[in-house]
Amino acid sequence: MNYAAIKKTDVANGPGVRVSLFVSGCTHHCKGCFNEEAWDFSYGKPFDQHAVKEIMEALEPDYIRGFSLLGGEPFEPENQAVLVGVLRHVREHYPQKTIWCYSGYLFDEDMLKGRLGDPSITMEMLGYLDVLVDGEFVLSEKDLNLRFKGSRNQRIIDVPRSLKEKRIILWDGAEFA
Repeated sequence: MNYAAIKKTDVANGPGVRVSLFVSGCTHHCKGCFNEEAWDFSYGKPFDQHAVKEIMEALEPDYIRGFSLLGGEPFEPENQAVLVGVLRHVREHYPQKTIWCYSGYLFDEDMLKGRLGDPSITMEMLGYLDVLVDGEFVLSEKDLNLRFKGSRNQRIIDVPRSLKEKRIILWDGAEFA
């Protein structure tokens, strides 16, 4: 797997200051995508132990609220095998930090129905997430006033509650109260 960037102080992709990993590779090819160069699976640098170390060290400070995973497309089957280990490592070492993921795939139609490669890996990845922003970016639905998503069709899902209740529960932003 390759990655486009590691941002160590991202404030746009989830609440608070976050560390964000932008992976390479995406088959959605959404019109108006902000990260079109990352569609190519070979774009950027190979994801290796140095990159993992960089992420883990960047997550260490108390002011870092969490980790965000974007793309490209994190849930592309080609990316899942590597990313499940990254998510596991982050969750084990920083259980107090939140993990957000952005995906053009749909939680209920693609992920839960096992349509993305190995369903056990997909489910393990979901098990580490606090929030999933799902749905392709739709240019005609773009709204710059939306918080943490680019188009009105996208959903911000509370993953642990949704998995537990076996229905989609939208994230309510209560941590801002």
